[in-house]
Amino acid sequence: MDKNKEKRIAQLVQEACIREACAPKPGNVNRDHDFPDTSLDDFLISAVAIGPAFENAADTGVGQIVWQAAVDFRRRVRSNTNLGILLLLAPLAKACLAASENCGSEGLAGVESTRESLHDILQSLTVEDARLVYAVIRKTNPGGLGRVSRQDVAEEPSVTLLEAMRLAKDRDSIASEYVTGFEITFRTGLPAIKEALSRGADFSDAVVQASLTILSRVPDTLIARKNGEETARRVSQRAEEVLLHGGIYSPQGREKLLELDNDLRDDSHKLNPGATADLTAAAVFLALLEP
Repeated sequence: MDKNKEKRIAQLVQEACIREACAPKPGNVNRDHDFPDTSLDDFLISAVAIGPAFENAADTGVGQIVWQAAVDFRRRVRSNTNLGILLLLAPLAKACLAASENCGSEGLAGVESTRESLHDILQSLTVEDARLVYAVIRKTNPGGLGRVSRQDVAEEPSVTLLEAMRLAKDRDSIASEYVTGFEITFRTGLPAIKEALSRGADFSDAVVQASLTILSRVPDTLIARKNGEETARRVSQRAEEVLLHGGIYSPQGREKLLELDNDLRDDSHKLNPGATADLTAAAVFLALLEP
């Protein structure tokens, strides 16, 4: 694999993380809001820190990429900033690089070729990938996980990472992406970004619109784990209301967006739509692959 392509992938991963973190998405850390225990600086430092783990992505397993990137960002920040994003971007980056073998000397594969390659990447996931991902989850200790009867992250896995994700798909939207071939990322998040850009929005606003669109259609599983599924559904209904008032495209939509943002914030940030942010970052990465 051309090392220039791997470097370019690492740069796009970093850029996707930075663009997603800075956009003023409702309820998340962004350029206007920090959390008491996590700041925008933490996300920006994490985005820089994970780059090297992707510079050998073509020849490194998904689990190893996630493990190394998580180790690198946790050396620099105290919070779990990027784990969900890593779980999404590692297979996407590998899929793009695999598809790029057939491109010219400098070019990276586009979105459709990346999606075609993604199927093989997901099918080739191993028990070792699962073991490394489980170890990262235990190390970063994301909120609201609880315990499950089969393949709990507190134990060593005996199935491949894809099989483990299949067991978790109904309670975790990132796991669901693995099982569906990243359906939300390709069919909801990316089109929302592309439409917003085609309508003249700047990239930051396009990221916000994509976040609202994903949240309106997919109840946030981090909110559900912390507060219950009914609360997650109500937040999704609020996001849909913002979109019905025009979203980023109208003064009324922006007013509703501000109301939603205010209502999702408290000192405990229990209503932080963190899973939606992860899905949005994956869509941003794909948008950056567009010519």
